[in-house]
Amino acid sequence: MSDSSHEEEVLGKAYDARLMRRLLVYLRPYRHWVLLALVAIVLYGLLQAVPPYLLKLEVDRYLDPTAGAKVPPFLARYLSANPLRGILQIAFAFFLPTVLITFFLEFAQSFTMQLVGQRVMYDLRKQLFAHLQRLELSFYDRNPVGRMVTRVTTDVDVLNDLFASGMVAIFGDFFTLFSIMVVMLSLNWRLALLTFSVLPFIALVTVAFRKAVRDSYRKIRVAIARINAYLQEHITGMAVIQLFNREPRSFEEFEQVNRAHMEAYKDSILAYGLFYPAVEFLGVLAVAIILDRGGAMAFQGALTAGTAIAFIQYSQRFFRPIQDLSDKYNILQSAMASAERIFKLLDTPVTIADPPQPQPLTSPEGRVEFRQVGFAYRDEHRVLEDVSFTIEPGETVAIVGHTGAGKTTLTSLLLRFYDVQDGQVLFDGIDIRELGLRDLRRNFGIVLQDPFLFSGTIAGNIRMGSKGISDARLREAARQVNILDFIESLPGGFDEPVRERGATLSVGQKQLLSFARALAHDPRVLVLDEATSSVDPETEALIREALRRLLEHRTSVVIAHRLSTIQNASKIVVMHKGRVREVGTHQELLQKRGIYYKLYELQYKDQEVLGSYSAVSVVGAPEAARDPGPPTADV
Repeated sequence: MSDSSHEEEVLGKAYDARLMRRLLVYLRPYRHWVLLALVAIVLYGLLQAVPPYLLKLEVDRYLDPTAGAKVPPFLARYLSANPLRGILQIAFAFFLPTVLITFFLEFAQSFTMQLVGQRVMYDLRKQLFAHLQRLELSFYDRNPVGRMVTRVTTDVDVLNDLFASGMVAIFGDFFTLFSIMVVMLSLNWRLALLTFSVLPFIALVTVAFRKAVRDSYRKIRVAIARINAYLQEHITGMAVIQLFNREPRSFEEFEQVNRAHMEAYKDSILAYGLFYPAVEFLGVLAVAIILDRGGAMAFQGALTAGTAIAFIQYSQRFFRPIQDLSDKYNILQSAMASAERIFKLLDTPVTIADPPQPQPLTSPEGRVEFRQVGFAYRDEHRVLEDVSFTIEPGETVAIVGHTGAGKTTLTSLLLRFYDVQDGQVLFDGIDIRELGLRDLRRNFGIVLQDPFLFSGTIAGNIRMGSKGISDARLREAARQVNILDFIESLPGGFDEPVRERGATLSVGQKQLLSFARALAHDPRVLVLDEATSSVDPETEALIREALRRLLEHRTSVVIAHRLSTIQNASKIVVMHKGRVREVGTHQELLQKRGIYYKLYELQYKDQEVLGSYSAVSVVGAPEAARDPGPPTADV
């Protein structure tokens, strides 16, 4: 079983007082609405005992006056001695206080608690999303995205069921049972006890039902978690699936996961299908007892016909809340499990946060220093060890090395996505852990190898919510990275819709928009992490001239595999196995004939091989065209 589905399997207690106390905190802003719902549901439960009693009065006083049934004095005062008028009074009392008032009470309870449930969902989802934004990136390294989506959507929906139709409704069911039991015992305690004799059997059926539904619900949650994980992975990788003609195999795998979900629901359907008829059967058995023993008691004069008829109606009303309580037990149990998972997420500590008293950044210059930095994503595997180098304001520093050497980790530490375990990262001489996160990150612009665009518009993806970026500044940023002409050629221009992850744009276009996004914010430090590796040579040529202008008078960190793009850097830092091995300019490092020289020589030989294939294919081409020449020396 996958880790993502294992957490869904744990259901927890049916009721946990600690979790319930935390949940009730979310009702506090709406306590007046909850109080109104409680009053309405209590009165509704009490009124459920009225209709059968009115029927008893009508039968005993007017339809069978020879029974000699006693009418309570407070009612006899208002009931007419005339049978027709008395029946009309009882009919009016049945319609007005019982039907109409019950209607308004049920509406008030349902409307207020549905409204409260939606507002609690709104508040809880805001809190969850705000907390997710504050968590460090290492949290997302350990937890799949599908699980977090389930917390904010499915688990919060389950809590809405608890608030809207579970918590207050449970009180209503109890008050309904209580009022009916009190009236039945007051009318005839012997017949009431005979009617209640089926309750032990109902308890046994309910316990068996709860156990079956609990096991079924656990299987359903696991199956849903697997469906979500499978869909997320395969929809994201649909291009690879189609490329390798894996559609039939993927369909078979999904069919198995989907079938497991259906089979889990079959068990639940069987449990519900048996439980409700079983309770109905026991309810009918209670009616049979009333007909038998009540009839005998009426024949002996110990019971009136009206009382026997009232008992039949009370028994039917008595078992309906019992069915509802069993269903609400499942709501309560599911809510406790969801609450435990939600609070586990909310209780996850935010390890990267603003210090208690942040150091101010009044006029940042853009000086960056790594001082004996050590870092590990996991304790047993050190990614960086004793890394030290300095980037002066206005310098363009390139970081190169083999894959896994720790280049991208340096930028993640610089932006404080992770905190160092050893040493310090300094910005303008201040440890970045002493700076406010907003103050620190607003001074950086970053362009990643894999550009990420959000659903919205072109302008929205460049601005990223920053209100201080004017339309003129937006156009200038687009012009500087040579994408303005493309944007203006779109039907909507800067207001052209962008689909999820920029699906309608090419990789090069998304990369250029990422450049425009970084430059529109005018960062003090520009970080380019393999920013040109995903673009074609033509697109790369478009941005090289812009980059040359933009990197002037701006601290820049360039991570690149293609050494031809960083030869004019002020300084080149060579990383190898998490350590700084060489530092110098392009020419200085070549003269050392160390790691950088080997990397450069390897890339140069690769280009020679590619050039030889090109020369063979271009028969009769001039010598200059067949000679690949040395790598271009551009930033």
